[in-house]
Amino acid sequence: MDIFSVFTLCGGLAFFLFGMNLLSSGLEKMAGGKLESLLKKTTSNPLKGLLLGAAITVAIQSSSAVTVMLVGLVNSGIMQLGQTVCVIMGSNIGTTITAWILGLSGIESDNVFVNLMKPESFSPLLALIGMIFIMGSKSDKKKSIGTVLIGFSILMTGMDMMKNSVAPLADDPNFGKVLTMFTNPIFGVIVGALFTGIIQSSAASVGVLQALAINGGVTYSMAIPIIMGQNIGTCVTALISSIGVNRNAKRVSIIHISFNLIGTMIYLTLYCVLNAVFDFTFSDWQIDAFGIALVHSIFNVATVVLLFPFSKHIEKLAYLIIKDKTEGTAEDEVYSFVDVRLLSTPSVAIRECNSKCKKMAKLAKETIFLAIGLIDNYNEKVYKEVLENEDLLDLYEDKLGTYLVKLSGKELSDLDSQSVSRQLHTIGDFERIGDHAVNILQVAEEMHDKKLNFSSEAKKEIAVLIAALTEILNTTTEAYVNNDVSIAKRVEPLEETIDNLIIEIKTSHIQRLKAGECSIELGFILSDLLTNCERVSDHCSNVAIAIIETSQFSFDAHEYLNTVKRKGNKEFENEYEMYKNKYTINK
Repeated sequence: MDIFSVFTLCGGLAFFLFGMNLLSSGLEKMAGGKLESLLKKTTSNPLKGLLLGAAITVAIQSSSAVTVMLVGLVNSGIMQLGQTVCVIMGSNIGTTITAWILGLSGIESDNVFVNLMKPESFSPLLALIGMIFIMGSKSDKKKSIGTVLIGFSILMTGMDMMKNSVAPLADDPNFGKVLTMFTNPIFGVIVGALFTGIIQSSAASVGVLQALAINGGVTYSMAIPIIMGQNIGTCVTALISSIGVNRNAKRVSIIHISFNLIGTMIYLTLYCVLNAVFDFTFSDWQIDAFGIALVHSIFNVATVVLLFPFSKHIEKLAYLIIKDKTEGTAEDEVYSFVDVRLLSTPSVAIRECNSKCKKMAKLAKETIFLAIGLIDNYNEKVYKEVLENEDLLDLYEDKLGTYLVKLSGKELSDLDSQSVSRQLHTIGDFERIGDHAVNILQVAEEMHDKKLNFSSEAKKEIAVLIAALTEILNTTTEAYVNNDVSIAKRVEPLEETIDNLIIEIKTSHIQRLKAGECSIELGFILSDLLTNCERVSDHCSNVAIAIIETSQFSFDAHEYLNTVKRKGNKEFENEYEMYKNKYTINK
């Protein structure tokens, strides 16, 4: 094999891996958040988990990506370890589809129509269609389809390059001597595992083996152990991804490698023993690309059939290998807020961030309600809960902000980009609402410590304001959780109502102060309370604007406010009049 052939082989492998990456990323973008929702449904039904694992792997064309995703989901506490076992088994079946597609390259026939079935015959046309989709379409879905088509074409180009580069080896006597080394099954398993581990793609290593088989010289007895080794080698990606995660996440990679190791040990031993006893005639037959795909599928399906009834035992084995801490010691593992490993599947990561943002919105609302409740009913336990919630909101903003910035640098679909933008624009407002809850808490504490009370008139006015503030918080949270623009549009008229209410309350307070019905000290406390209520409603307005503007793939708060409050905007005026009549202190 000359140096040019070596370079061609390396180039073909590079094309193959790049094409596989494009294909996988395109399919993942098309699938979007469905991957996460599908995985979360595997809570109780092992068979369902098995089928979903196979389906998702077929969808994104990478069992390693599925396992890495599982490591991230378990590390984030989104999935339980037991849920992953059958998904991993299913992913091993799903990954065999690539070998069957590559097997089409081995078709040999003089029939024109049969040759048209060969991927290298139609992949240039797919590449052209894919480029037209990417360059000529504004639809995100069509662009993803274009990426998939181009990725497949590049993958098949790489396969063709590898096949042509190893063609001269068929007549090379030295290569024949090298192949005889693979008659040792242990050596075959080791080589298959090492090669797959280095390139971190079982599909690519199977493709190289198929390229060698197309040109002859590879027998069933050589291929079977190599294919088993390739299934072990593909676990390297999961093992690498398990560095720096909690124990349960480490156990996911242990389950993956245990499954493939146990299957290899049992079936390789069974094959060698039966071959020694019955002397299988097919062992010395030359294997073709379809034969490799068949062996690959039979091995993975047979391993699943063998180990599926023992899924609970495999989970227990993972617990035995990765033990919990000794009795009496505290758990000190650091759990990722949203695991960085999910960045490899951005759509899944974005939906997990969105889930955290929704929790943040609800927590901010609940914290304000708790703080307001302390004004009339002071309680030390609730006091501490408000402070704890505010600390948690600070953590949410810090972690989510950092993670979302990383996500924004990824190649995202339009909808995913919209979601990231909405989240980045709102997490600061939720955190600030928590800060204002602490400020209101301090108002309640001061009133409790100094045994101060508002006048009956002031209490009535504050009750109206609190009712309006409660509605704006509920409306904003509902709009955010459901990403509902129509609900979000109700926030601004209510915010305007609250602003006017606060002006009226301040005016009434000045009149009471002049009449000697209120002290200056209570006036300062009331002013603090009103200021914080106003700021909370302002942040609700910011959140609502973010929902509305990002839905239109833009963000210009000032322009939106100028437009919505422009004289003659009947929708805004009607909503405002309704809220003004609903929340009035002149009843």
